[in-house]
Amino acid sequence: MAVQRQYGTRPFAPDAAAGAVAQLVLLEALCRAVGLGTAGWLAGSVFAVATVATLTRALCRSWPDSFGPANRVTLARATLVGGVTALVADSFGRRPAVTALVGLIGLATVALVLDAVDGRVARRTGTATPLGARFDMEVDAFLILVLSMYVARALGPWVTAIGAMRYAFVAASWALPWLRAALPHSTARKTVAACQGIVLVVAAAGIVPREAEFGAVAGALALLVWSFGRDAVWLWRAREPG
Repeated sequence: MAVQRQYGTRPFAPDAAAGAVAQLVLLEALCRAVGLGTAGWLAGSVFAVATVATLTRALCRSWPDSFGPANRVTLARATLVGGVTALVADSFGRRPAVTALVGLIGLATVALVLDAVDGRVARRTGTATPLGARFDMEVDAFLILVLSMYVARALGPWVTAIGAMRYAFVAASWALPWLRAALPHSTARKTVAACQGIVLVVAAAGIVPREAEFGAVAGALALLVWSFGRDAVWLWRAREPG
């Protein structure tokens, strides 16, 4: 590893490059399957570049011995989220075809299912790291943001609060450093987070009556507000007096 640091080689560079290539392949597949437009291509490409650049920078700072199997699963999830991002961006310029909607729901569902895989892989292989946990969390957060923007078209702008809440919490931590402290493990927090994705995917699919969609999404938002509020109170009480 000392030699790698000295000469600037990166054991994780092939994985980051493979992620970018996989994203382009997925975008091309979506173009052929559902007629992905220019807006979708642009959004998906920007997502891929931003993901690879941000991930590479984080890896350079922590410099792990290898990328790790769990991070590869999360990178695969990020590729799927890039596809969802492309389809959602494309939907704003035109009414999405049935095939595009099916593709969006399918990609989002697989990404949510794989969310239960990368953590398990990390624990079983002994490769769990703070970087891997953060990577997983950011992929989840962005998927929720994109899905909330899509569902907001049918239910109203208030739905975007679900996707924006995580980023509002981070922005608040810039002014309130005590919000940056580590939180204890919480099954309730994980359950609420998983609930957001499931509810938004069902609402995006349009398979239940509009009133039921509204109630489910509103309930999910209420749970999210409770979860963030509970964490904020815990962090406030645990802060160092100053």
